[in-house]
Amino acid sequence: MLRIHFTGADLAHTRIAVGPDPMWELSLSAHQLRLRGSNPFLDGWKRQVVHRLHPSGPLRARVALTLAVTPPRGYFPDFLTPFESIEGFHAGLEAVLSTPSARLNHELSMLDVGDRSQTPVIDDLRRSQPTAIAALGASMRDYHETAIAPSWDTITAAVEADRSRRVRDLADGGWAKLLNNLHPSASFKGDTLEVGRWGYETDRDLHLAGRGLLIIPSYFKEQRQLMVLADGDLPPVLLYPIDLSARLAVQAGHDSLVALIGRTRADVLEATLLSETTSAIAQRVQISLPAASKHLSVLRSAGLVNSTREQNAVRHSITPLGEKLLAGSD
Repeated sequence: MLRIHFTGADLAHTRIAVGPDPMWELSLSAHQLRLRGSNPFLDGWKRQVVHRLHPSGPLRARVALTLAVTPPRGYFPDFLTPFESIEGFHAGLEAVLSTPSARLNHELSMLDVGDRSQTPVIDDLRRSQPTAIAALGASMRDYHETAIAPSWDTITAAVEADRSRRVRDLADGGWAKLLNNLHPSASFKGDTLEVGRWGYETDRDLHLAGRGLLIIPSYFKEQRQLMVLADGDLPPVLLYPIDLSARLAVQAGHDSLVALIGRTRADVLEATLLSETTSAIAQRVQISLPAASKHLSVLRSAGLVNSTREQNAVRHSITPLGEKLLAGSD
């Protein structure tokens, strides 16, 4: 059982994150990618990412280090989810790559590396070798670009929908109602949040000691448990999986957009959020190049997409009208 002990000062400094945390979502999505049957709402995302990370493709090798340091079960290093990432992915990644040498060595020494091909570079990371740190940064950027960035609007919409529910709980019944409703395994009694054996099989006490708690809703968090950092001396955070109703609300909105312009065209429109070329969009949506060109032409004629030529390629970006349409679908 996990017990989180609050004081009055802690409750005064406890807050809910305003949106998804990119570094937590990166690490937890890497877990989900290798877990079977854990969340049916992630099946579509998983199929797309697995396709992009085909074992024989170049991307798989480039993200292998990220996958190696985020095993789907057991411990993964706290330094991968820095507090600074509340400011965004780039701030979070900079904090990861600036981790002090002693902490890198300590946390990576506890990691069970499943992919033995990555052991040499992880050993170099433990020694804070600049080439290894640069390799980790490149790998995490590639993984983020492949698995997180294309779905970021959906992730954000679902997290915001869940956060709205938590704010209502707080308004209706204070912190007791919010904490009691976070997860079936959680129970707030007196000044202690208890997370039962469903979430934690060993006893652990976390004393906030006036630091407060940052509660982070997560799109990719596994449903069966809550999560805290392994190191109790770090700024305290509590990760919880967003509620099913938030996922359903976002899915219903996307289904409305699909009904309006068709599933493939909706996926093409969403892909233009990344301002990519025609061939990149075709690959991302898994359609032929001529089909992608046709869909983009229709979207451009409707004022939803802008297209600009860059040497031998055409790059497409979503217009404000297109953004409003996507936002309405969320």
